[in-house]
Amino acid sequence: MRRRDLLAGLAGAATLGAGAYAVSGGNGFGDEPEGVEPVALTAIEAPGSHGETLTVPERGRVTLVEFFATWCDVCAASMAPLGKASDRVGDDVQFVSVTNEPLGHAITRAEIREWWVEHDGAWPVAPDEDLALTEALGASAVPMVVVLDADNVVTWTAKGKHSAETLVSRIDEARGGHDD
Repeated sequence: MRRRDLLAGLAGAATLGAGAYAVSGGNGFGDEPEGVEPVALTAIEAPGSHGETLTVPERGRVTLVEFFATWCDVCAASMAPLGKASDRVGDDVQFVSVTNEPLGHAITRAEIREWWVEHDGAWPVAPDEDLALTEALGASAVPMVVVLDADNVVTWTAKGKHSAETLVSRIDEARGGHDD
């Protein structure tokens, strides 16, 4: 399947998924008792991101994944509250930003790094080159935030810009369901 077809399909699913979310009030992932299967991503060498292989989500830790695109103005505006939230939650939470822009076609690793530096990113950032995480988490828009508990079960997903307080609150809710 070509990337363009997959992205078009995800956009269509988003329209349907948003309606289902609004009606059910749920996150759409609650029927997966095993949680989301982790995906290996190669981080960009940038501030707070050391070019290592990341396993996302990381079982045993609450995870926040933020999907973004370098061309997205709302994504750029979301960086400040994301940074504040990242600073507040501590190292026990996996905090990562992911772009599903096609590397080598629309963007390069160097351009992602430049955008990251320009917008004061200070936590891991990685491309989702084969769209495995994008698909696993149903990321159909940018910006989109997904919070998973320590069992890799999605506890919250939302599109758009969110305050640091909202992000931290949703992370704390995901922490609350487990004995630490």
